[in-house]
Amino acid sequence: MIEDNKKIITVSFVLLGALLVLTVHLLLGLLAGNFGWASRIESNDLLSTGIPVGLGFIVFMALQFNRVTVDFTDGVVNELKKVVWPSRKDTGLMTVVVVITLIISGIVVGLYDAVWAYVINFIVKYGV
Repeated sequence: MIEDNKKIITVSFVLLGALLVLTVHLLLGLLAGNFGWASRIESNDLLSTGIPVGLGFIVFMALQFNRVTVDFTDGVVNELKKVVWPSRKDTGLMTVVVVITLIISGIVVGLYDAVWAYVINFIVKYGV
């Protein structure tokens, strides 16, 4: 494993653990309004902070020291390094093409909707 990859992998695992901490903390806050057990946990500062941080740390450690996960992630990082990203000019041109395509598609769908709305209203009004 390349040393740069090891740093990238460790940072990604730390970010995943931090995301889990935030998610569990928000989930506990949400559950506290509906369930008594969750409100008791949320009212205790040690538990309301400790449980999310503990889970985030456990997930980080489980990922960081699992050889299969680290090897898989190393392969992903190596493949991402092979990607040839488009230049700024190409990205701008592709964005313009997408915006124009969306505008044309919106007009076509809008016209289609308007025509069918007229047809349906005509049928309902005159009972054809």
